[in-house]
Amino acid sequence: MNLQRGAHLMVNYDLPWNPNRLEQRFGRIHRIGQTEICHLWNLCATNTREGEVYRRLLEKLEEARQALGGKVYDVLGELFEGQALRDLLVAAVRYGDLPEKKAELLRKVEGAVDVQAIEKLVAERKLTSEGMDPHSVSEIREQMERAQARRLQPHFIGAFFREAFVLLGGRISERETGRYEIMRTPGVLKDRDRLIGRRDPVLDRYARVTFDKALINGQPQAELLAPGHPLLDAVVDVVLQRFQPLLSQGAVLVDESDSGTEPRLLVYLEHAVRDGRVAKSGEPRAVSQRLQFLYLREDGSASDAGSAPYLDFRPLAPDERAQLEPLIASDWLAGQVEQRAIGYAISQLVPQHLAEVRSRRTTELDKVERAVRERLNREINYWDARAARLREEERAGKEQRINAQNAEATASRLVERLHRRQEELDRERQISALAPVLKGAALIVPGGLLKPFEATEPVAAPNSFCEDPIARAEIERLAMDAVMAAERRLGYEAIDVSAQKVGYDIESRDPRTGHLRFVEVKGRHSEATDVIVTKNELLASLNAPEAFFLAIVLVENGYAQEPIYIQKFFGRELSFAERSVVFNLQQLMEFRVLTPLGYAQ
Repeated sequence: MNLQRGAHLMVNYDLPWNPNRLEQRFGRIHRIGQTEICHLWNLCATNTREGEVYRRLLEKLEEARQALGGKVYDVLGELFEGQALRDLLVAAVRYGDLPEKKAELLRKVEGAVDVQAIEKLVAERKLTSEGMDPHSVSEIREQMERAQARRLQPHFIGAFFREAFVLLGGRISERETGRYEIMRTPGVLKDRDRLIGRRDPVLDRYARVTFDKALINGQPQAELLAPGHPLLDAVVDVVLQRFQPLLSQGAVLVDESDSGTEPRLLVYLEHAVRDGRVAKSGEPRAVSQRLQFLYLREDGSASDAGSAPYLDFRPLAPDERAQLEPLIASDWLAGQVEQRAIGYAISQLVPQHLAEVRSRRTTELDKVERAVRERLNREINYWDARAARLREEERAGKEQRINAQNAEATASRLVERLHRRQEELDRERQISALAPVLKGAALIVPGGLLKPFEATEPVAAPNSFCEDPIARAEIERLAMDAVMAAERRLGYEAIDVSAQKVGYDIESRDPRTGHLRFVEVKGRHSEATDVIVTKNELLASLNAPEAFFLAIVLVENGYAQEPIYIQKFFGRELSFAERSVVFNLQQLMEFRVLTPLGYAQ
């Protein structure tokens, strides 16, 4: 029975003598879908011989659980392989009055439930390469916090859907904050849905939809529009169907944060690693797929462009295109672009991707093969031995519920199953890389090429203070140094990640808790009145409001003032075309917070 829907508390009134039962019982409530914290109580009889042994076992399990983060019950059945717990409890009942026997039983329990023994057993038996030791847990938590700050759901996907849905002829209106009503679904989406034969059809209208799972509950309850929902998938399919040629045709985008004058070509490729298996469609079965972004430059060099470099770029304005016509017609953009991109991917990206997948998969397959052979060989030996025993009993004239022929047939089926599984594992080991495929390209024009003597960020207000690119770069350097020093004074381990263009400049780790905080640095001249925050940075602030900080540093006469930290300064949804928002510095001060050192943060 799956009890996770209605129960989260469990009391073991009668403790089983098989410790595996503890895990099985708790699993009835502690499953995917459980929303409450689960608690387990084990009642143990006092003043009894076996109760004392069992109580010692539970105490040791609790110590191990605290040391290993709760991953103890998964291996309970393997801890007592040498001598079953039942035998230990029976020995306690029979000989528990003898002090030396009692001490021996307690030593056996403590020896079985040892932290190092459990860690060794988990490392040997786990079928995945990821471990759950404290260091691994810390790494996974940090990766999850980074992913939270950089995710495209719900804000970016919501902006895309609303824009594309209206473009395709749909009608959508916001009824409550973050919750929308769809009054009309365009026929092109329903036609596309029927064409591909989805099991869940696209509906004519939706009472409520949302892009944030926290807003699902309400009156009426909203459907979550996320990847996998038929309506969102249909919108993506139709948009790609209509505009796919534009990806290969290319685009011209402007990077206003780049004060340089060197253009670069952004190309994006799709790369997959396969094994020896074949999908039902007859195509190679991919075990890992990646979308890779590269920068190609006029001098022939290439470099990795990161995960989503396009978010802060804007389309080229009509009046700017004439200025860039000679650049767009350059010879280096016309020839060998695909060959250069594919060549760089094959020499740099593909080997790295293949090595990562092969290393991880080989380790996992070794453990799977060992577990499969151990389990099936044990079953085969059992049925072979039982068939031989049944043959002897049949010759002796004994009546049997199962005859020797059936036992032999069972053993033969298991042998065939072992051979099939071994062949499948052998195919899974045949890991190879597929050729990378160029999906599209865009010419990235630096803002300094269009406005060589203006600020590196777009000026949206007449009183914005402008500096030349050299002064701008120096102010940014001083601001970064000031914030890095402030973070370290606060006790954080700060790392400069500004070159990665991930939506923030500094990643700070709290060594006391292991949690991360993300700091976007804005250096400004002391006379400046405005600050511009890009779309990437705003998305990070919306995704991780508790961990994102905007650090304002005013610089005067070559000296940086103490950083001013701003938090939770932006609360509305971005439109799909918005690339930045201009804030007044005085208004931003209303959202500043204080640091433990006492200065305005």
